[in-house]
Amino acid sequence: MHVANDKSMTAVSDRERTPSLRALLVPLGLLWLAGAALRMTVLAVPPLLPLIHADLGLTETDVGILAGLPSLLFAAAAVPGSLAIARFGARTALIAGLVVTAAASAARGLALDAATLFAPTILMGAGIAVMQPSLPPIVRAWLPDRIGFATAVYTNGLLVGEVLAVSLTLPLALPLGGSSWRGAIALWGLPVLAIAFLVGVLGPRRRTPSRVEERPARKWWPDWGSGRLWQLGLLFGSVNSTYFATNAFLPEYLTHVGTPHLIGASLAALSIGQLPASFLMLGLAERVLERPLAYAVAGLLCFASLFGILFMSGMWVVFWAGMIGFADAVAFVLILALPPLLSAPNDVHRTAAGMFTISYSCAVVIPILGGLAWDASGIAETAFVPIALCTLAVAALPFGIDFRRRLA
Repeated sequence: MHVANDKSMTAVSDRERTPSLRALLVPLGLLWLAGAALRMTVLAVPPLLPLIHADLGLTETDVGILAGLPSLLFAAAAVPGSLAIARFGARTALIAGLVVTAAASAARGLALDAATLFAPTILMGAGIAVMQPSLPPIVRAWLPDRIGFATAVYTNGLLVGEVLAVSLTLPLALPLGGSSWRGAIALWGLPVLAIAFLVGVLGPRRRTPSRVEERPARKWWPDWGSGRLWQLGLLFGSVNSTYFATNAFLPEYLTHVGTPHLIGASLAALSIGQLPASFLMLGLAERVLERPLAYAVAGLLCFASLFGILFMSGMWVVFWAGMIGFADAVAFVLILALPPLLSAPNDVHRTAAGMFTISYSCAVVIPILGGLAWDASGIAETAFVPIALCTLAVAALPFGIDFRRRLA
Protein backbone atom coordinates (compact mmCIF):
# COMPACT_ATOMS: atom_id res chain seq x y z
CA MET A 1 0.00 0.00 0.00
CA HIS A 2 2.80 2.36 0.92
CA VAL A 3 4.66 1.42 -2.23
CA ALA A 4 1.61 2.28 -4.33
CA ASN A 5 1.25 5.61 -2.56
CA ASP A 6 4.93 6.35 -3.10
CA LYS A 7 4.60 5.61 -6.81
CA SER A 8 1.51 7.78 -7.03
CA MET A 9 3.28 10.65 -5.29
CA THR A 10 6.29 10.23 -7.58
CA ALA A 11 4.03 10.40 -10.65
CA VAL A 12 2.38 13.56 -9.36
CA SER A 13 5.78 15.05 -8.62
CA ASP A 14 6.99 14.27 -12.15
CA ARG A 15 3.88 15.84 -13.67
CA GLU A 16 4.37 18.98 -11.58
CA ARG A 17 8.04 19.23 -12.39
CA THR A 18 7.49 19.25 -16.17
CA PRO A 19 5.14 22.25 -16.33
CA SER A 20 7.30 24.12 -13.83
CA LEU A 21 10.33 23.63 -16.09
CA ARG A 22 8.31 24.74 -19.10
CA ALA A 23 7.03 27.73 -17.12
CA LEU A 24 10.65 28.76 -16.66
CA LEU A 25 12.11 27.95 -20.09
CA VAL A 26 9.35 29.45 -22.24
CA PRO A 27 9.49 32.95 -20.67
CA LEU A 28 13.30 32.86 -20.74
CA GLY A 29 13.29 31.87 -24.40
CA LEU A 30 10.83 34.60 -25.31
CA LEU A 31 12.83 37.18 -23.35
CA TRP A 32 16.00 36.14 -25.18
CA LEU A 33 14.30 36.47 -28.56
CA ALA A 34 12.77 39.84 -27.64
CA GLY A 35 16.20 41.04 -26.56
CA ALA A 36 17.68 39.98 -29.90
CA ALA A 37 14.94 41.90 -31.73
CA LEU A 38 15.93 45.14 -29.98
CA ARG A 39 19.04 45.62 -32.13
CA MET A 40 18.92 43.33 -35.18
CA THR A 41 17.20 45.81 -37.48
CA VAL A 42 19.45 48.67 -36.32
CA LEU A 43 22.79 46.87 -36.71
CA ALA A 44 21.88 45.41 -40.10
CA VAL A 45 22.39 48.87 -41.64
CA PRO A 46 26.14 49.60 -41.10
CA PRO A 47 27.37 46.72 -43.32
CA LEU A 48 25.03 47.92 -46.08
CA LEU A 49 25.85 51.63 -45.77
CA PRO A 50 28.24 51.78 -48.77
CA LEU A 51 25.50 50.32 -51.01
CA ILE A 52 22.79 52.56 -49.54
CA HIS A 53 25.09 55.60 -49.80
CA ALA A 54 25.78 55.02 -53.48
CA ASP A 55 22.21 54.09 -54.46
CA LEU A 56 20.46 56.99 -52.74
CA GLY A 57 23.22 59.58 -53.17
CA LEU A 58 23.48 60.27 -49.44
CA THR A 59 25.80 62.93 -48.07
CA GLU A 60 28.06 62.30 -45.07
CA THR A 61 25.62 64.40 -43.03
CA ASP A 62 22.81 62.10 -44.14
CA VAL A 63 24.87 59.10 -43.00
CA GLY A 64 25.45 60.76 -39.63
CA ILE A 65 21.74 61.48 -39.21
CA LEU A 66 20.86 57.91 -40.15
CA ALA A 67 23.29 56.59 -37.54
CA GLY A 68 21.99 58.92 -34.81
CA LEU A 69 18.24 58.60 -35.40
CA PRO A 70 17.71 55.34 -33.48
CA SER A 71 19.36 56.62 -30.27
CA LEU A 72 17.42 59.89 -30.55
CA LEU A 73 14.14 57.97 -30.89
CA PHE A 74 15.06 55.67 -28.00
CA ALA A 75 15.12 58.80 -25.83
CA ALA A 76 12.19 60.68 -27.38
CA ALA A 77 9.71 57.80 -27.59
CA ALA A 78 10.45 56.05 -24.27
CA VAL A 79 7.80 58.02 -22.34
CA PRO A 80 5.09 57.49 -25.00
CA GLY A 81 6.08 53.83 -24.72
CA SER A 82 5.35 54.04 -21.01
CA LEU A 83 1.89 55.43 -21.84
CA ALA A 84 1.23 52.50 -24.18
CA ILE A 85 2.24 50.07 -21.43
CA ALA A 86 -0.01 51.83 -18.92
CA ARG A 87 -3.00 51.71 -21.29
CA PHE A 88 -2.62 48.25 -22.81
CA GLY A 89 -0.17 46.27 -20.66
CA ALA A 90 3.51 45.44 -21.12
CA ARG A 91 2.98 42.23 -23.09
CA THR A 92 0.65 43.90 -25.62
CA ALA A 93 3.04 46.86 -25.93
CA LEU A 94 5.94 44.50 -26.60
CA ILE A 95 4.04 42.72 -29.37
CA ALA A 96 2.99 46.04 -30.93
CA GLY A 97 6.55 47.35 -30.76
CA LEU A 98 7.86 44.19 -32.46
CA VAL A 99 5.30 44.44 -35.27
CA VAL A 100 5.99 48.15 -35.85
CA THR A 101 9.74 47.54 -35.81
CA ALA A 102 9.47 44.69 -38.32
CA ALA A 103 7.19 46.61 -40.71
CA ALA A 104 9.21 49.84 -40.53
CA SER A 105 12.50 47.98 -40.99
CA ALA A 106 11.18 46.32 -44.15
CA ALA A 107 9.77 49.65 -45.40
CA ARG A 108 13.29 51.10 -45.48
CA GLY A 109 13.87 48.94 -48.54
CA LEU A 110 11.34 51.08 -50.44
CA ALA A 111 13.29 54.33 -49.88
CA LEU A 112 13.83 56.60 -52.88
CA ASP A 113 15.97 59.24 -51.18
CA ALA A 114 17.25 60.34 -47.78
CA ALA A 115 13.86 61.61 -46.58
CA THR A 116 12.03 58.39 -47.45
CA LEU A 117 14.80 56.45 -45.71
CA PHE A 118 14.64 58.58 -42.56
CA ALA A 119 10.84 58.28 -42.16
CA PRO A 120 10.66 54.49 -41.67
CA THR A 121 13.87 54.63 -39.63
CA ILE A 122 12.12 57.02 -37.24
CA LEU A 123 9.12 54.68 -37.05
CA MET A 124 11.43 51.71 -36.43
CA GLY A 125 13.18 53.59 -33.62
CA ALA A 126 9.80 54.39 -32.08
CA GLY A 127 8.85 50.71 -32.17
CA ILE A 128 12.05 49.74 -30.38
CA ALA A 129 11.53 52.58 -27.90
CA VAL A 130 8.20 50.99 -26.95
CA MET A 131 9.79 47.54 -26.64
CA GLN A 132 12.60 48.64 -24.32
CA PRO A 133 10.53 49.88 -21.33
CA SER A 134 8.14 46.93 -21.75
CA LEU A 135 10.81 44.32 -21.00
CA PRO A 136 11.62 45.28 -17.37
CA PRO A 137 7.98 45.00 -16.21
CA ILE A 138 7.63 41.75 -18.14
CA VAL A 139 10.71 40.41 -16.34
CA ARG A 140 9.15 41.44 -13.04
CA ALA A 141 5.81 39.84 -13.95
CA TRP A 142 6.98 36.62 -15.61
CA LEU A 143 9.96 35.80 -13.38
CA PRO A 144 9.75 37.89 -10.19
CA ASP A 145 12.13 35.59 -8.30
CA ARG A 146 14.82 35.65 -11.00
CA ILE A 147 15.00 39.31 -12.01
CA GLY A 148 18.78 39.45 -12.36
CA PHE A 149 19.00 36.20 -14.30
CA ALA A 150 16.05 37.02 -16.59
CA THR A 151 17.54 40.44 -17.35
CA ALA A 152 20.89 38.81 -18.13
CA VAL A 153 19.08 36.44 -20.51
CA TYR A 154 17.39 39.14 -22.59
CA THR A 155 20.55 41.27 -22.54
CA ASN A 156 22.47 38.27 -23.85
CA GLY A 157 19.88 38.05 -26.63
CA LEU A 158 20.37 41.75 -27.38
CA LEU A 159 24.15 41.38 -27.70
CA VAL A 160 23.97 38.17 -29.72
CA GLY A 161 21.40 39.87 -31.97
CA GLU A 162 23.87 42.70 -32.57
CA VAL A 163 26.64 40.30 -33.56
CA LEU A 164 24.33 38.23 -35.80
CA ALA A 165 23.10 41.31 -37.64
CA VAL A 166 26.59 42.65 -38.24
CA SER A 167 28.13 39.31 -39.19
CA LEU A 168 25.32 37.76 -41.30
CA THR A 169 24.06 40.73 -43.31
CA LEU A 170 26.68 40.59 -46.09
CA PRO A 171 27.34 36.82 -46.35
CA LEU A 172 23.72 35.67 -45.87
CA ALA A 173 21.02 38.38 -46.01
CA LEU A 174 22.47 40.17 -49.05
CA PRO A 175 22.57 37.06 -51.31
CA LEU A 176 19.11 35.98 -50.08
CA GLY A 177 17.86 39.48 -50.88
CA GLY A 178 18.92 39.23 -54.51
CA SER A 179 22.24 41.01 -53.90
CA SER A 180 20.24 44.16 -53.23
CA TRP A 181 20.52 46.19 -50.03
CA ARG A 182 16.75 46.70 -50.26
CA GLY A 183 16.02 42.99 -50.12
CA ALA A 184 18.62 42.38 -47.43
CA ILE A 185 17.29 45.09 -45.14
CA ALA A 186 13.70 43.90 -45.64
CA LEU A 187 14.65 40.34 -44.70
CA TRP A 188 15.73 41.42 -41.21
CA GLY A 189 12.11 42.34 -40.49
CA LEU A 190 11.02 38.69 -40.82
CA PRO A 191 12.64 37.29 -37.65
CA VAL A 192 11.30 40.26 -35.67
CA LEU A 193 7.78 39.55 -36.96
CA ALA A 194 8.21 35.87 -36.07
CA ILE A 195 9.23 36.83 -32.53
CA ALA A 196 6.07 38.97 -32.21
CA PHE A 197 4.00 35.93 -33.20
CA LEU A 198 5.76 33.69 -30.65
CA VAL A 199 5.27 36.21 -27.84
CA GLY A 200 1.59 36.48 -28.76
CA VAL A 201 1.06 32.71 -28.82
CA LEU A 202 3.40 31.51 -26.06
CA GLY A 203 3.75 34.54 -23.79
CA PRO A 204 2.48 33.74 -20.27
CA ARG A 205 -0.96 35.15 -19.52
CA ARG A 206 -1.34 35.58 -15.79
CA ARG A 207 -4.73 36.43 -14.31
CA THR A 208 -3.62 37.06 -10.76
CA PRO A 209 -3.74 40.72 -9.68
CA SER A 210 0.00 40.81 -9.07
CA ARG A 211 0.82 40.24 -12.73
CA VAL A 212 1.37 43.68 -14.20
CA GLU A 213 1.53 42.75 -17.88
CA GLU A 214 -2.10 41.51 -17.83
CA ARG A 215 -3.47 44.31 -15.64
CA PRO A 216 -2.52 47.61 -17.28
CA ALA A 217 -1.10 50.18 -14.89
CA ARG A 218 -2.73 53.58 -14.59
CA LYS A 219 0.37 55.76 -14.08
CA TRP A 220 2.71 56.29 -16.99
CA TRP A 221 4.49 59.65 -16.60
CA PRO A 222 7.95 59.17 -15.00
CA ASP A 223 8.51 60.81 -11.63
CA TRP A 224 11.10 63.33 -12.81
CA GLY A 225 11.42 64.68 -9.28
CA SER A 226 12.73 61.33 -8.02
CA GLY A 227 16.41 61.33 -7.17
CA ARG A 228 16.43 57.56 -7.63
CA LEU A 229 15.22 57.93 -11.24
CA TRP A 230 18.04 60.36 -12.05
CA GLN A 231 20.57 58.07 -10.40
CA LEU A 232 19.44 55.21 -12.61
CA GLY A 233 19.20 57.37 -15.74
CA LEU A 234 22.65 58.91 -15.35
CA LEU A 235 24.16 55.56 -14.43
CA PHE A 236 22.71 53.85 -17.50
CA GLY A 237 23.51 56.93 -19.60
CA SER A 238 27.15 56.68 -18.56
CA VAL A 239 27.27 53.04 -19.63
CA ASN A 240 25.62 53.70 -23.01
CA SER A 241 27.74 56.80 -23.64
CA THR A 242 30.94 54.90 -22.95
CA TYR A 243 30.07 52.36 -25.63
CA PHE A 244 28.63 54.69 -28.29
CA ALA A 245 31.25 57.41 -27.91
CA THR A 246 34.12 54.92 -27.99
CA ASN A 247 32.64 53.48 -31.19
CA ALA A 248 32.50 56.99 -32.63
CA PHE A 249 35.99 58.23 -31.75
CA LEU A 250 38.13 55.11 -31.83
CA PRO A 251 38.33 54.99 -35.67
CA GLU A 252 39.03 58.73 -35.86
CA TYR A 253 41.70 58.49 -33.17
CA LEU A 254 43.45 55.51 -34.77
CA THR A 255 43.48 57.32 -38.11
CA HIS A 256 44.88 60.43 -36.40
CA VAL A 257 47.79 58.50 -34.83
CA GLY A 258 48.60 56.69 -38.07
CA THR A 259 47.27 53.22 -37.29
CA PRO A 260 44.12 52.92 -39.43
CA HIS A 261 44.87 49.23 -39.96
CA LEU A 262 43.75 48.63 -36.37
CA ILE A 263 40.27 50.09 -36.85
CA GLY A 264 38.51 46.93 -37.99
CA ALA A 265 40.02 44.70 -35.32
CA SER A 266 39.45 47.26 -32.56
CA LEU A 267 35.78 47.82 -33.38
CA ALA A 268 35.24 44.07 -33.67
CA ALA A 269 36.86 43.56 -30.26
CA LEU A 270 34.72 46.31 -28.75
CA SER A 271 31.54 44.54 -29.88
CA ILE A 272 32.58 40.91 -29.46
CA GLY A 273 34.04 41.64 -26.01
CA GLN A 274 30.46 42.10 -24.80
CA LEU A 275 29.52 38.49 -25.47
CA PRO A 276 31.64 36.71 -22.83
CA ALA A 277 30.48 39.30 -20.30
CA SER A 278 26.83 38.62 -21.10
CA PHE A 279 27.33 34.86 -20.69
CA LEU A 280 29.26 35.40 -17.46
CA MET A 281 26.44 37.51 -16.06
CA LEU A 282 23.96 34.68 -16.60
CA GLY A 283 25.59 33.07 -13.59
CA LEU A 284 26.63 36.14 -11.62
CA ALA A 285 23.89 38.76 -12.06
CA GLU A 286 21.73 37.53 -9.18
CA ARG A 287 24.73 37.46 -6.83
CA VAL A 288 26.22 40.89 -7.55
CA LEU A 289 23.16 42.91 -8.63
CA GLU A 290 22.89 44.77 -5.32
CA ARG A 291 26.64 45.17 -4.70
CA PRO A 292 28.04 48.61 -5.63
CA LEU A 293 31.52 47.13 -5.81
CA ALA A 294 30.55 45.15 -8.92
CA TYR A 295 29.64 48.36 -10.76
CA ALA A 296 32.80 50.04 -9.48
CA VAL A 297 35.02 47.27 -10.83
CA ALA A 298 33.32 47.49 -14.24
CA GLY A 299 33.62 51.30 -14.37
CA LEU A 300 37.26 51.35 -13.28
CA LEU A 301 38.15 48.63 -15.79
CA CYS A 302 36.64 50.80 -18.54
CA PHE A 303 38.63 53.78 -17.21
CA ALA A 304 41.88 51.82 -17.22
CA SER A 305 41.15 50.48 -20.69
CA LEU A 306 40.84 54.00 -22.09
CA PHE A 307 44.36 54.72 -20.87
CA GLY A 308 45.50 51.48 -22.48
CA ILE A 309 44.07 52.61 -25.84
CA LEU A 310 45.59 56.09 -25.59
CA PHE A 311 49.05 55.18 -24.28
CA MET A 312 49.76 51.77 -25.79
CA SER A 313 50.07 50.64 -29.40
CA GLY A 314 49.65 47.72 -31.75
CA MET A 315 47.47 44.82 -30.71
CA TRP A 316 47.29 46.19 -27.17
CA VAL A 317 44.83 48.75 -28.54
CA VAL A 318 42.65 45.90 -29.80
CA PHE A 319 42.93 44.15 -26.43
CA TRP A 320 41.92 47.23 -24.44
CA ALA A 321 39.02 47.93 -26.82
CA GLY A 322 37.77 44.41 -26.09
CA MET A 323 38.11 45.04 -22.36
CA ILE A 324 35.92 48.15 -22.65
CA GLY A 325 33.28 46.07 -24.41
CA PHE A 326 33.53 43.39 -21.70
CA ALA A 327 33.37 45.71 -18.68
CA ASP A 328 30.70 47.96 -20.17
CA ALA A 329 28.49 44.93 -20.89
CA VAL A 330 28.78 43.79 -17.25
CA ALA A 331 27.46 47.14 -16.05
CA PHE A 332 24.84 47.17 -18.84
CA VAL A 333 23.29 43.90 -17.64
CA LEU A 334 23.27 44.96 -13.99
CA ILE A 335 21.69 48.34 -14.59
CA LEU A 336 18.92 47.00 -16.83
CA ALA A 337 17.82 44.82 -13.90
CA LEU A 338 17.44 47.76 -11.51
CA PRO A 339 13.99 49.15 -12.57
CA PRO A 340 12.18 45.83 -11.92
CA LEU A 341 14.25 45.28 -8.79
CA LEU A 342 13.80 48.70 -7.19
CA SER A 343 10.28 49.69 -8.35
CA ALA A 344 6.79 48.71 -7.31
CA PRO A 345 5.15 46.38 -9.88
CA ASN A 346 2.94 49.09 -11.39
CA ASP A 347 5.81 51.57 -11.59
CA VAL A 348 8.43 49.47 -13.39
CA HIS A 349 7.44 50.66 -16.87
CA ARG A 350 7.54 54.38 -16.05
CA THR A 351 10.79 54.05 -14.10
CA ALA A 352 12.31 52.22 -17.07
CA ALA A 353 10.95 54.81 -19.52
CA GLY A 354 12.42 57.68 -17.51
CA MET A 355 15.74 55.85 -17.23
CA PHE A 356 15.87 55.24 -20.99
CA THR A 357 14.97 58.86 -21.76
CA ILE A 358 17.79 60.20 -19.61
CA SER A 359 20.19 57.50 -20.73
CA TYR A 360 19.86 57.85 -24.49
CA SER A 361 19.87 61.64 -24.19
CA CYS A 362 23.29 61.27 -22.58
CA ALA A 363 24.34 58.94 -25.41
CA VAL A 364 23.54 61.73 -27.89
CA VAL A 365 25.20 64.53 -25.88
CA ILE A 366 28.45 62.85 -24.76
CA PRO A 367 29.85 62.19 -28.27
CA ILE A 368 29.04 65.79 -29.21
CA LEU A 369 30.99 67.04 -26.17
CA GLY A 370 33.90 64.82 -27.12
CA GLY A 371 33.93 66.20 -30.64
CA LEU A 372 33.76 69.78 -29.39
CA ALA A 373 36.68 69.13 -27.05
CA TRP A 374 38.80 67.75 -29.88
CA ASP A 375 37.92 70.62 -32.23
CA ALA A 376 38.49 73.32 -29.60
CA SER A 377 41.82 71.98 -28.32
CA GLY A 378 43.23 70.33 -31.42
CA ILE A 379 44.28 67.43 -29.16
CA ALA A 380 42.76 64.11 -30.14
CA GLU A 381 42.96 62.65 -26.64
CA THR A 382 40.57 65.27 -25.26
CA ALA A 383 37.70 63.58 -27.14
CA PHE A 384 38.01 60.74 -24.61
CA VAL A 385 37.73 62.97 -21.54
CA PRO A 386 33.88 62.90 -21.45
CA ILE A 387 34.06 59.12 -21.90
CA ALA A 388 36.48 58.83 -18.99
CA LEU A 389 34.13 60.88 -16.80
CA CYS A 390 31.31 58.50 -17.72
CA THR A 391 33.36 55.47 -16.64
CA LEU A 392 34.06 57.14 -13.29
CA ALA A 393 30.33 57.86 -12.92
CA VAL A 394 29.61 54.15 -13.44
CA ALA A 395 32.08 53.37 -10.67
CA ALA A 396 30.78 56.01 -8.22
CA LEU A 397 27.00 56.41 -8.65
CA PRO A 398 25.95 52.96 -7.33
CA PHE A 399 27.41 53.79 -3.91
CA GLY A 400 24.68 56.43 -3.58
CA ILE A 401 21.85 53.99 -4.33
CA ASP A 402 20.08 52.34 -1.41
CA PHE A 403 19.44 48.90 -2.87
CA ARG A 404 17.36 47.92 0.16
CA ARG A 405 14.76 50.63 -0.47
CA ARG A 406 12.11 49.86 -3.07
CA LEU A 407 10.28 52.71 -4.75
CA ALA A 408 6.62 52.73 -3.71
